[in-house]
Amino acid sequence: MPLIAEQNTMTPKSVLRHRPIATTPGGVLIKTPRRSRAQQKREPHTTGGPPFVAMTPEPKRSGAVHWLVPVGASMLGMLALIWVFQIAWAWGVTTYDDLLYGRPRTFQMDAWVGHNEQTGLPSHFIALNLHRHIEVIELAGGDAAHAHVFSGPELYGINDDLTPVTLSFVDVNGDHRPDMIVLFQEVRLAFINDGTSFRPPLPSERPSVEQALQRIQP
Repeated sequence: MPLIAEQNTMTPKSVLRHRPIATTPGGVLIKTPRRSRAQQKREPHTTGGPPFVAMTPEPKRSGAVHWLVPVGASMLGMLALIWVFQIAWAWGVTTYDDLLYGRPRTFQMDAWVGHNEQTGLPSHFIALNLHRHIEVIELAGGDAAHAHVFSGPELYGINDDLTPVTLSFVDVNGDHRPDMIVLFQEVRLAFINDGTSFRPPLPSERPSVEQALQRIQP
C-alpha cells in the first residue's frame, strides 16, 4: 500500500509553470530574452509564387533648368554688350576729337573773304569751344593787328565743352561775298559778310538765310 500511494503522487502544474528554464551550476537563473516583433525576421517566401518586390518612386531630377533662365541670361548678356558698345563708341569718338581738335576744341582754316587781303594773304580763322562758350577769331589778311572776335552761343550740356566747332564760308544772301557759317552739333549759324567784317543777319534777311542754310550740307 505505501508503494501504491507513492506512485500516484504527481507534481502540481503550478510548480512546473514557475520552474526556471535553466540554471547555472551555481544556481543562478538564466533568462532567455524575448524576441520583439521588430527584431523578428520574416520568413522567406515559400508559397511558390513570385516574390513581392516593393517599387520605390524615382527621385525627381534636381538639375532641370526652366526655359526662362537661359532666355533671361541671353537678354542680360545682350544688354551688357550694348552698354559696353556704347561706352566704347563714346570713348572712340572722344579720342578721335582729341586727336583732331585738341582741348579746348579748336578749329583753324584760311579763307578769302575780302578783309584786309591787299597783301595777298588770306584771312585766318580760329574757332574755339572755350569752356562751352563758342568764339571765332578772325585775323584779317593774316594780320593779328586786324583781329576780330565774334562771340557765339554758350552751351550748357554736361560734356558740351568737348563739342567741336567748325567753319564754312558760303554766300547765303546772294551778294557775291562769302558769309561765315559756324557749325557745332547740329546747329548752323550764319554771319553776314558786309565787306569789312561779319555781323548777324538782319530780321529781313533771316528767311532767305535760313533757306540757304537748309541747302548747305553739314
